[in-house]
Amino acid sequence: MIGACSWDINKHKREDFCVMYEIRNYHFKPELLSQYRQWAKTKAVPHLSKELDVLGFWVNSEDPSEVTGEAQDKLGSANVTWIIRWRDLAHRNEVLPGVLGSPEWEAIFAHVPGGRSSYLRIENKFAESLTE
Repeated sequence: MIGACSWDINKHKREDFCVMYEIRNYHFKPELLSQYRQWAKTKAVPHLSKELDVLGFWVNSEDPSEVTGEAQDKLGSANVTWIIRWRDLAHRNEVLPGVLGSPEWEAIFAHVPGGRSSYLRIENKFAESLTE
């Protein structure tokens, strides 16, 4: 598995491994979300999980999001979220373009419901864990 991390408290310092998480949030066309869920579950997630250290991949349920504070824009909450673990940003920038640019991924992505335009917005943010 590319990008797989491990941490043994007895052998290594925490900062040597798994210091960054990429949280990918998609605003996918709601009317195609059911088809997207099936595509992701049967095609995208198995491939991406084989190539990357994917910690989870979630598609919203039918229950409405709970939002407090400032009003959201017209897209509302993201309806797809997945998280990838990386050593650091350089590792991500080295590996991810190859995975997403591979012929295998292009063949899978060619069948995303509604095509590329079904992604109304893509947000990627980078985080460190405060619990590990």
